Amino acid sequence: MKIVTVVGARPQFIKAAAVSRVIQAFNQKHRLKKEFQEILVHTGQHYDYLMDRVFFEELRLPNPDYYLGIGSGSHARQTGMMLEPIETVLQKEKPKVVIVYGDTNSTLAGALAAAKLNIPVAHVEAGLRSYNRTMPEELNRILTDHLSTFLFCPTNQAVKNLSKEGIKDGKTNVVKKVGDVMYDSILFYSDLAEKKSTILQDLDLLLPKTLNSKLITHNYYLATLHRAENTDNPNTLKSILSALNEIAKDVPVILPLHPRTKKMIKANRLFSEAQGIKLTDPVPYLDMLKLEKNAKAILTDSGGVQKEAYWFGVPCFTLRDETEWVETIHSGWNILVGTVKKRIVEEVKEREGRKKPPKKREIFGDGKASEKIVQTIVGHCL
Repeated sequence: MKIVTVVGARPQFIKAAAVSRVIQAFNQKHRLKKEFQEILVHTGQHYDYLMDRVFFEELRLPNPDYYLGIGSGSHARQTGMMLEPIETVLQKEKPKVVIVYGDTNSTLAGALAAAKLNIPVAHVEAGLRSYNRTMPEELNRILTDHLSTFLFCPTNQAVKNLSKEGIKDGKTNVVKKVGDVMYDSILFYSDLAEKKSTILQDLDLLLPKTLNSKLITHNYYLATLHRAENTDNPNTLKSILSALNEIAKDVPVILPLHPRTKKMIKANRLFSEAQGIKLTDPVPYLDMLKLEKNAKAILTDSGGVQKEAYWFGVPCFTLRDETEWVETIHSGWNILVGTVKKRIVEEVKEREGRKKPPKKREIFGDGKASEKIVQTIVGHCL
């Protein structure tokens, strides 16, 4: 049996690596390599080495069977340019299932191409909703869910969201709460990151204790910024950078620059707004895990980073007015702070005096989401 996996962006490499690892283990156990074959299609949505190739190397993802080289562009251009080559691959390979991840243009293109060829679509991370349809990601999620046969949900809330839209487990769809595949990756890679990553030393983020020779961290904030609604509006981008710059007067702020963010800062001449921030190139996955785990707090507009902050028990400030990961808000580990400078700075400073949130719960599953996904597909298709 053939499965085609479509990926194109950094978070999808992480998610796909977890599922691919289980597929490989399944093949080794049952010796079904010829019958259970994963074909990897990389659209090229992320093509910078630090956003792409290094992740394949670190995560030990197999090299893509097909690299489409689509690159950047408008949403319409990207999605349209992906459709024809993905369709060609599917017609050639004739898979039983096409797996797509998350909410990018690659996700929608893969789902749409498969659905038009009557190939079942398996959507990993189904059912997420921010209920903000001005976000391209929200439209991609909704459309992909309504095109999918297998809907693998990370949380109970995701299952409920699908039910509201008439997508329920039954004859037409398989809706299953499996947990979050990114949690699988955290459990697998976090210890390796602690051992192998030297990012804290490289960025001079270790401070000696006064009474002994041991080193301590938690003396910096980590920030990530990449969503179009934050980067493509000069006023919004200026406001966020100004807030980070203000915070950095008291505690260092590390900001690995997404290519889009760097481009827009340069285009709008906003480097002066970020003069106090420690700007770096995008960092590999293991380095990112180590930065997150040891940060004093995280400021981000990334859904994945919100969850990783939760798993590491690090306070998170989300630079948006809503989030699809509402569980992190309800748990007390995440605060929506929007994009206005004053509010961001005030919330971060106020956090200093707050009590630690209550003990975390396993709201994102048990770390075996990938196994459940593979078992479900095998049970229905093999």
